[in-house]
Amino acid sequence: MSKKFLPLISLILIAAFVLVACQSAATPAPTEEPAMEEPTAEPVVEEPTEAPAMEEPTAEPAMDVTTISIWHQWDGKYLEAIEQAFRDYEAMHPEVKIDLSKPEDVASALNVAIPAGEGPDIIGWANDKIGEQAFNGNIVALDDYGIDMNYLDTNFEPAAVAGVVYSDFIWALPESQEGIALLYNKDLVTEEYLPADPLDFEDLYAKAEKFQQDTGKVLVCNQGFGASDAYHVAPIYFGFGVPSYVDEEGNGYLNTPEMIAGAEWLKKFSTVSLAENSYDICNAALAEGEVGMWWTGPWAVAGVEESGLNYGILQMGRPFVGIKTLMLSANAVDRGTAEVAVDVMKYFTSAEVQKKIALVNKTIPAATAALNDSEVSQLTAVVGFGASLNLGVPMSPSPFSSAQWGPVGDASAAIWTGAAEPAQAMEDAEAALETAIADMQ
Repeated sequence: MSKKFLPLISLILIAAFVLVACQSAATPAPTEEPAMEEPTAEPVVEEPTEAPAMEEPTAEPAMDVTTISIWHQWDGKYLEAIEQAFRDYEAMHPEVKIDLSKPEDVASALNVAIPAGEGPDIIGWANDKIGEQAFNGNIVALDDYGIDMNYLDTNFEPAAVAGVVYSDFIWALPESQEGIALLYNKDLVTEEYLPADPLDFEDLYAKAEKFQQDTGKVLVCNQGFGASDAYHVAPIYFGFGVPSYVDEEGNGYLNTPEMIAGAEWLKKFSTVSLAENSYDICNAALAEGEVGMWWTGPWAVAGVEESGLNYGILQMGRPFVGIKTLMLSANAVDRGTAEVAVDVMKYFTSAEVQKKIALVNKTIPAATAALNDSEVSQLTAVVGFGASLNLGVPMSPSPFSSAQWGPVGDASAAIWTGAAEPAQAMEDAEAALETAIADMQ
């Protein structure tokens, strides 16, 4: 080949190499899979740190709690089993709280608190207060809350039913029946000092006089002796033949031969009694062997049994038979707690609950099934007090009943202390009773 062609050929080859190089730079070949890389490990799914919609609550929402306030008259050792019954209700109904209070003067407290809307939801009181509280508008009838005569007749004793019905309306639910009797120390009071006839008051006085001479101790303690307490001295007056302090028509029986005869005996009996009598004094004196008998009711038995006293129960006189009840206050209706309050009332007055309380407190249940229960009917206290109640005078739910306490109590205290003679004291008491009743009419 001629040398003159070599530069031309070289130039052509260089141009070819440049063209190939440019094409390679425009479309480089991939060095890895063209689609996607295979993962070398399981993909990690990142969990959200918070719920996208709302945060989970860290605590349970607060429960709405309904407080049911009960104003009552329970006290002493007797109260403990009752408190436990209400704590049991709270355990079964955590949405309900029960507050128990015992005002000093419940009648005055209610008359101020109820109109102001600051009274209780439930009132635990004796049935003789029904008429007065209904008249004052402090309580409401239960007929609109599922309580009818069939409910009462099915669940409660006849006397208890009669005690909560006034002017054809049902005003309360009965829990127990009660009255007083002689609770005596069997180790201290032998047969010779026990009155044989519950209506022979001269025999009781003679036994008390002899007991004091023989032992240097007092036979009978009664918290009504020397106090303005018409209830605890009632077995004396009724035992002398007084039919009632006041009847449902408002007629009084205070200035009568029977009432004065009972007052004369009361004056005489003060000579063989303690200088001062009260619930606590009688309770302690019986436990310490300083008195032989305590004229009291079933509410005292729990404490007496706790002391280990070997006791018996004896009828004496004709006691006032009271029905302990639960009443629904007007405030419960006003504040919207009536339905819950009625449920609490039905629970507490049920045979199941009253049986439990009777077994501890030796109360006389108003609930028929509780009273007839095989365990309850074996209790010495239930049998003994039951016999005493059979002689008693039932309290009336009439509003006139509230007029009796002050006149009779004040007269009895004056007679005991010697501040007034029996006849004059009863004449004054009758006048005070008539004035109180006139103010109600």
